[in-house]
Amino acid sequence: MIEKNNHKIKINVDQLAFYYGETQALNDISLKIPEHEIFALIGPSGCGKSTFLRTLNRMNDLIHKTKVEGKIEIGGQDIYNPMVDVVQLRKSVGMVFQKPNPFPSSIFDNVAYGPRANGIKDRKTLSMIVEKCLRQAALWDEVKDRLDTLGTSLSGGQQQRLCIARVLAVEPDIILMDEPTSALDPLATVKIEGLITELKKGYTIVIVTHNMEQAARVSDQTAFFLNGVVVEVGTTDQLFTNPEKKETEDYITGKFG
Repeated sequence: MIEKNNHKIKINVDQLAFYYGETQALNDISLKIPEHEIFALIGPSGCGKSTFLRTLNRMNDLIHKTKVEGKIEIGGQDIYNPMVDVVQLRKSVGMVFQKPNPFPSSIFDNVAYGPRANGIKDRKTLSMIVEKCLRQAALWDEVKDRLDTLGTSLSGGQQQRLCIARVLAVEPDIILMDEPTSALDPLATVKIEGLITELKKGYTIVIVTHNMEQAARVSDQTAFFLNGVVVEVGTTDQLFTNPEKKETEDYITGKFG
């Protein structure tokens, strides 16, 4: 697989187009996303960022009358090949949503849900997985004495970290994050950003964010989307300090958005 910045390419997107019915939402997207990096997608509302993110684990398949053209390879495999097991794909490409969405069950059961669904029933094994994932999500110390309480009883920031722990429990390779801090207060946002930075040691992370300061703080590379196309992509430092395209500069300096 192609090397980039000394990291192997984990996700290779080639001439991707996407349609909702007759409406084209993405046009000719080609991106290479290296493993163990944080790749940010920025751009104004409605520019195609979240649509693109959902093509990476085929969440858009759940929407009626959508069509995909082009190719997305993850680990060298074309994920839109008819032979691909979509359930397995979504296990290896986990997703964290904008609004924390814990299940209405205990903290323990939230994290244990995926492993149980994959056939792990032994309580001791489940307990080890739950502790490990809550530790990875920087939540263990806050909840270890109340694992039986409802996940929905936690604060917003804790709920989002619980949702991250739930994703980690099925051992994904890639984590997709769609505006993971937009519903959170500044303190919770700082914790999630620290967690994201820590997680890239073991995972490839693709994050959609409206918050350009956040993209600048956490990501290694950034792609700027506008009207369903990628206007510019590069290292985050280069994109924010010396953009090549006028549209990128105008967006970053707040002339539109």
